[in-house]
Amino acid sequence: MDQNKQYEKRIPGHIAFIMDGNRRWAKARNLPTFEGHRRGYKKLKEVGAWCLKRGIKETTVYAFSTENWNREAEEVTYLMKLLRLALTEELGEFSKQNLRLKIIGSRERLDQKLIEAIERAERQTAANTAGSLSIALNYGGRAEILDALRAMVRDGMDEQKITEATIRKYLYAPEASDPDMIIRTGGEQRLSNFLSWQSVYSELYFIEPYWPDFSEAYLDGAFAWYAARERRHGK
Repeated sequence: MDQNKQYEKRIPGHIAFIMDGNRRWAKARNLPTFEGHRRGYKKLKEVGAWCLKRGIKETTVYAFSTENWNREAEEVTYLMKLLRLALTEELGEFSKQNLRLKIIGSRERLDQKLIEAIERAERQTAANTAGSLSIALNYGGRAEILDALRAMVRDGMDEQKITEATIRKYLYAPEASDPDMIIRTGGEQRLSNFLSWQSVYSELYFIEPYWPDFSEAYLDGAFAWYAARERRHGK
């Protein structure tokens, strides 16, 4: 049986990941923090390929939150360089996989070279149709809602015309569907300011392994759990 058909009835259309545990993974192995982030980046590429293979059309990953600026300056600098590397050296791979790339979050505090890499990557992959990967960078769920409200005020929006659909149009990725499922690695059981508006009916799946240890078996286990859920959306 074709693998996409095999998973067709039990996979989410949009899956999101909180990629937690890179630093703890490195510490447990007496490795530098940077190595944990490097392994986490490598794992992201693997997980993206697994999701495409299973027919998932939308994937969103939490790469850098608005709160992460409070980390050590050296670590933040490394993470920004790693993200810029992903948006430049991996651009050909995105096109090869026919994958559309979207960066969600505020562009404030990002350096100009990174912003240029973001704009180039989004432009060059805009016509790709196999699926989409959204990377939440300098992202906060509350900040996203605040930015949406401020934009509506600037546009002179009539308060009587504001609906949930109106607000969605002002979010960072208005074309994206709400995630059916959010997976968080690393043992913590919270969303940490991730997709605050979009996650209200997402199935939340928390697992102990750190992000670099996430495997295809864990992904399939998450799908089996998801398939057993009864999703009523308040009905």
